Amino acid sequence: MNADVNSATISYDESKELARHQDPGVRAALARRTDLRPEILYFLAEDTDEEVRRIVANNTAAPHQTDLILVKDGDDKVRAGLASKIATAAPGLSANEQDKVRKSTHAVLELLAKDQIKVVRQVLADVIKDVADAPVDIIKTLAGDVEIDVSGPVLEHSPVLTDDDLVEIIETSAAEGALNAIARRNNLQHTVADAIVASDDNSAISDLLGNNSAQIREQTINDLIDRAPGVELWHQPLVARTTLPNGAAVRMARFLADNLLSELQERSDMDAATLRRVKSVVEDRLGNGSDMEQPISQAAQDFLKVDPPLNMVMRLFNARKLDSEMVEKALMSSDHGFVFAALVVKAGIEPDVGKTIFKEQNPKGILSLCWKAHLPAKMAGQVQQRMGRIPPADVVAADSAQEYPLSDEEMNWQLEFFREMTMKIRRT
Repeated sequence: MNADVNSATISYDESKELARHQDPGVRAALARRTDLRPEILYFLAEDTDEEVRRIVANNTAAPHQTDLILVKDGDDKVRAGLASKIATAAPGLSANEQDKVRKSTHAVLELLAKDQIKVVRQVLADVIKDVADAPVDIIKTLAGDVEIDVSGPVLEHSPVLTDDDLVEIIETSAAEGALNAIARRNNLQHTVADAIVASDDNSAISDLLGNNSAQIREQTINDLIDRAPGVELWHQPLVARTTLPNGAAVRMARFLADNLLSELQERSDMDAATLRRVKSVVEDRLGNGSDMEQPISQAAQDFLKVDPPLNMVMRLFNARKLDSEMVEKALMSSDHGFVFAALVVKAGIEPDVGKTIFKEQNPKGILSLCWKAHLPAKMAGQVQQRMGRIPPADVVAADSAQEYPLSDEEMNWQLEFFREMTMKIRRT
């Protein structure tokens, strides 16, 4: 029998002969056909040649039994091809499917979603990311993947993930960039936006501000503007937001660099009165000696001149998320307004008292405030230098055991002293 693999039609006997042909190219050509009996493709799914198995994996005519073989194939390209094909069968499937074929397909998807090779999971995620009725458990497995190339597409696009799912992922995800992907989702709801802001991930917050379809509460944007002088990453997306709260443009004019000031003044949503106020702020800064050739944000990094984000920090504190690690992260990124708010909230003192301590540039006072806020003694030294502008030689540093060098009584006395000083200032 001299069967031709490229014939318009092939008999069953001819296909059996070709499936055993010594030339893998002939077997590969046979594997591409969609008019074969299922058992022929099933036979080819175990072919010794990897290319033949890859073609079978991509063949939509292959019986579902081949999927159970190929999902365990040693070649990652075979499994990746299978992932691409089988993901198209994902809509409507669930882990509780009673139909034997559909249940088998779901089982294969589960294995692919947990494949040890990233590219296999990545292919599956790319195909299934925007499928509205994809299996929930498969989507959640991919969304929780530690590789952002896998989880990112699903986190950014999948309509299967609920707001509650997204908030949980924000709070628990270990994948770097996961919050950025969520922040870029279309029509992101304000509850998820709040969770991103509460994470204190400056990069994700920048992506959130740059997402004009995201629903962000006015108070949340106002809180971020309070913190923005020390976080230049947020400046451009703030200026480019479609809508801003009343008064936001004037407040932003106090810290934006000159190139962004020009962009701010060109916004079409500013009325004449607001534009005049923005220009007035710029003129005042110029009149006070600000060098417009340098980033103006440097002139406004003094956190004592802006309202601290107390509401946001209090929400974090009440949710028991305001730990030392979060405060240190903000300190290292020069988000001094956030650190100041964290200090007074955690210490339970009035903001005016905290401002008095920093205005006096008193190292013992700052040390005592950090102690009251339950920060590590080593961090108290950093706060003195970075925010208190205390010269290194004058910093009251932690002792050799990395503990606070003053007694509790002395630090309580320091805080009481500045509390009384603040009261006197108020009366004058």
